[in-house]
Amino acid sequence: MTDQVFPPEEEGTCECGALLEEGRTSCFKCRARARWLRRQVGRRIAARRPGGTRRPAGRPSRKAEAGVSWT
Repeated sequence: MTDQVFPPEEEGTCECGALLEEGRTSCFKCRARARWLRRQVGRRIAARRPGGTRRPAGRPSRKAEAGVSWT
């Protein structure tokens, strides 16, 4: 038994098998999936950041340092 490998078509197809528009390297669905994966990575990184303890640079972290007289 022999395996036959056929060259890609002249029109071009995406890795998922969809036909591509002229000048494109991937179809709409694969581009959307890649965008979604990039956003998920960003969300995972953002979830690990200590968002509640962050403060702007140069601002005092305690009330006494800020000059607040009430406690």
